[in-house]
Amino acid sequence: MILQALVEYYDRRCADPDPARHLPVPGFEYKAIPFIIELDLEGGVLQLRDTRSIDQGRTVARSFLVPQGEKKTSGVKANLLWDSAEYVIGLDRGRNSPATASPACAFALRVEELSRLAPDDDGIQAVLKALARADWTVVQSHPSWPDIVETNPVMTFALADSGSGELVCQRKSVIAAIKLIGRPQAARGRCLVEGLETEIERLHPAIKGVRDAQTSGANVVSFNARAFESYGKTERQGENAPVGTRAVFAYSTALNALLSRDSPNRVQVGDATTVIWADRRTDLDAALASIFGDDPDAGVQAVTARFAALQSGRVDAAGDDVRFFILGLAPNAARIAIRFWQQATLREIAPRILQHFRDLAIQKQFDGDPNTPSMFRLLTSIAAQGKADNIPPRIAGEWTRAILEGTAYPASLLQSAVSRCRAEQGTREAVGNVPYLRAAILKACLNREHRRRHPEDTHRDLIQETLDMSQSHPAYLLGRLFAVLERIQARAQPGINATIRDRYYGAASTTPAAVFPTLLRLKNAHLKKLADGESAWFEKQIGGICGSLDRPLLSDFPRQLDLPSQGMFALGYYQQRQSFFARADETEPKTEN
Repeated sequence: MILQALVEYYDRRCADPDPARHLPVPGFEYKAIPFIIELDLEGGVLQLRDTRSIDQGRTVARSFLVPQGEKKTSGVKANLLWDSAEYVIGLDRGRNSPATASPACAFALRVEELSRLAPDDDGIQAVLKALARADWTVVQSHPSWPDIVETNPVMTFALADSGSGELVCQRKSVIAAIKLIGRPQAARGRCLVEGLETEIERLHPAIKGVRDAQTSGANVVSFNARAFESYGKTERQGENAPVGTRAVFAYSTALNALLSRDSPNRVQVGDATTVIWADRRTDLDAALASIFGDDPDAGVQAVTARFAALQSGRVDAAGDDVRFFILGLAPNAARIAIRFWQQATLREIAPRILQHFRDLAIQKQFDGDPNTPSMFRLLTSIAAQGKADNIPPRIAGEWTRAILEGTAYPASLLQSAVSRCRAEQGTREAVGNVPYLRAAILKACLNREHRRRHPEDTHRDLIQETLDMSQSHPAYLLGRLFAVLERIQARAQPGINATIRDRYYGAASTTPAAVFPTLLRLKNAHLKKLADGESAWFEKQIGGICGSLDRPLLSDFPRQLDLPSQGMFALGYYQQRQSFFARADETEPKTEN
């Protein structure tokens, strides 16, 4: 199903009326080529053309349509009419290979083979003469020569007299000759993707652009052990999962295009490099991708507007049934693992995504906090030291799948958020153990689980966006009480180095009975240092949380709190703290001088 959707995407791009959207035809690919050697008809080097430019602070080479590259291993294997400087001009890379196996010899042999199919082409003959001369003085005198020596960049040839500046490999006669190059005889079989009897591709092209995978690319379809091979097809690679030659080229070309550096369809979700596309041309696939990116606001607005149009009937049926495909890929040694795969129409997927952001909505800690936090920022908020490298493995893929399917979030997400709340202490008084993003995750997890357990109670979420004075869950009340006690201490002892949050948050959120009696005794000593009006205001706050003798809300302290209750404690603590800083009618009184 995944390969079939990619093949269909390839066919649509090739049939698009906009030539800029076309993907390479079989046998060719787009390749970033930093340097082009311009030749005259006699093979003399006229100049070295540098195609690189600065784009958003990074150096980017221009891409050209070239013959498809070879699948290289540790041996010497040359591409046709383009390759690294080691192959093209014989740049010494410290190889100790025999002359017949040198990269430059392998490159020249491939050009000679091509010349037999197009003996009258001036471009091929010029390249052969240049390779025979091996006079690269013009190249070595170029200001970029030190970069070439250091980086071994990709190079190719152009004929200066062509007028249009086209590469030798792009000349019509050369393209026709390349299509005549014979392929090794391949086994025939029925293609699993297209259902046709055709030649089966033995080795699938590498997929590039998956973060942390090998820079040379990795495979989606491959076999490296007998356990994975079908009976009677030992060491016959592609025959174990028979996919036709055309289908292999189509799916790999489509996936590499979606994964390209500047692709609007590509986004990083934790360790999963994710691509999103549709079954027809639309701008919503990029909007969906941006939802999981660094700035999801624009994507959420676009999806919200389109979904509202669907609901009101302002979009015709053709726009209603656009199907989106979401593919998450993660590195796995020399292969690529499918982390998640989802396909759905906008009518199916939009409510789930919008519900995700409604679940995350909680009172902000600072004005600069995002309304729709990105997946990356949310994930780093539950990672040790806030580093992306410490994001718990697999959690990004499982969470994304839950969002797209509208199911409960993974249990590990709640566990990670609660664990970070216990383990970390804020460096600023206004931050605390429960920052905004972590509080948003806790609220989303608990509300999703509440709806799953109580599907009949859908009119009211378990946790509201702001402080809920009617919430009677004991853990939530304990979190509120802890925030009030911390505030009392801060007003009684301004500038104190270690507050009760620093000393007792972990124990208070897990074993309240062992901590709160001590904290309440300390509270009495702190209240004596406050003015009468302020002391009475705090007593009123505590009374509102604990209740009265006639109607106690918090009559006893639990010995232990389970994981969901620890999340409730954190949310009660966070929302009560935020209420102290909110611009509300009822605020704590100022300390009398």
